[in-house]
Amino acid sequence: MKFGYTIVYVSSVAEALTFYKDAFDFETRFLHESGQYGELNTGETVLAFASHDMGEMNLDGHYQKSDLTAIPFGVELAFVTDDVASSYAKAVAAGAISIKEPSAKPWGQVVAYVRSREGSLIELCSPISA
Repeated sequence: MKFGYTIVYVSSVAEALTFYKDAFDFETRFLHESGQYGELNTGETVLAFASHDMGEMNLDGHYQKSDLTAIPFGVELAFVTDDVASSYAKAVAAGAISIKEPSAKPWGQVVAYVRSREGSLIELCSPISA
């Protein structure tokens, strides 16, 4: 077994792909002609987006849609970067919602938090030294 995908259900797959390109420089790997499913080039594990219509079809409506007016789910997407401060500034300029500005952690890592336009909680962090 290996971890293959994280799929985020969104209102607009194309808009999500554009936001993640603008905010985090992830290129689109695949967008289905229906516009209901798309993937980003993010490394070994695929970050994908599916429409809420697809979520209804796949899960018979048994999932909770993200809501920007509510607190984020207890799940985050973590993106590793050598420059958290500039990555954070770029994400906010692209429309990400600031949750917590970059700060140094006791273990030496720099971490910041934003929410994406569809409501996902995103951690921007420096690599952990081994």
